[in-house]
Amino acid sequence: MKRLPNLDVLRFVLATLVLFFHLPQLCRNQGLPYFLDAPVFNRGVEAVYMFFVLSGFLIIKTIYSDKQRDVFSIRKFYIRRILRIVPLYYLIVLFGFVFYWIILPKLEIPITNNYPLWDGLLLSVFFLPNVFAKLYMPGGILEVLWSIGIEEQFYIIVAPLLFLVNKNKVLQFLIGLTGLYFLMFHLSFFSFLKSFNMVFFFLFFGGIVAILEEKNQLQFLKKNKIYPLITTVLVLLYFLTDTFHTTDTYIFNLITMVLFGLFIHTIAYNNVGIQIQNKSLNYLGQISYGLYMYHVIALNAVVFLFLKLQIATILNDGLTIVLIYMLTFTFTFIMAHLSYKYFETYFLKLKNKFRE
Repeated sequence: MKRLPNLDVLRFVLATLVLFFHLPQLCRNQGLPYFLDAPVFNRGVEAVYMFFVLSGFLIIKTIYSDKQRDVFSIRKFYIRRILRIVPLYYLIVLFGFVFYWIILPKLEIPITNNYPLWDGLLLSVFFLPNVFAKLYMPGGILEVLWSIGIEEQFYIIVAPLLFLVNKNKVLQFLIGLTGLYFLMFHLSFFSFLKSFNMVFFFLFFGGIVAILEEKNQLQFLKKNKIYPLITTVLVLLYFLTDTFHTTDTYIFNLITMVLFGLFIHTIAYNNVGIQIQNKSLNYLGQISYGLYMYHVIALNAVVFLFLKLQIATILNDGLTIVLIYMLTFTFTFIMAHLSYKYFETYFLKLKNKFRE
């Protein structure tokens, strides 16, 4: 399948926004200087939501295309997803438990593991890290896995559902499913969906946009540059200001879902005439899964270093903040690069054997 432009760069930007979100939180908790005033430093969760829309867009686009050619295989679908997601996921799960149960106690750093170890392991191993994070708040390295759990649960749900649906009814089915689930999510009777961040409607809507494009029903968005321009400006306002942020979760989720879906369509099909060809940025996007998974480990290491060496007492607050960001980005990149090159690539090569 032809690789769509700009999406790798988008992945890198989103992973960076998540880092922007987590870094000042840990610094604040550890008494280090931080900067959290600008809205862009508070958009980590929203960046993950765009990841979800993007994931739904790409996954359902692939399933739909395979169904139209009558070659969709659930077995191959799950093998590909397992080889892409699971190895690094389990590596971080293993490290997270070792870190909080063994490494921190050995370093005599105060830590309270307020859950039975086997409960945490079972919830993590069986793809329920979002439930684990909500119930116990087990620490950032393990809590950040909540979004991977949502992705994995989505894969479990979407493949058999779309396999059973007539290939000519996929769009109608997905629209109905998205509408029904969106309503359920916001009803108090189904409050557990919101409690455990089970925001599957973002992924479903990404799929709706992908199928509409496949069916050539979004051509009007390409004929006039004003539509993609407006969408891009609105997304920038979304992340850089508080314009679209409201306490009404129904309205907020609706705006987020639709806006992110339109934006991904805009940049995927180059509707603003911009195609980023920078190899470094595209590579950072390719390793964005690792950037996301390793950034909390890097952040913990940098914060520990600053506390141990009392660096913040030597430098002024501004310089301390800049240095923390630079070191965290550097350590995160190094880990993600090495992981991609020497660990993930092995499984990605296997994954390619199960493409149609």
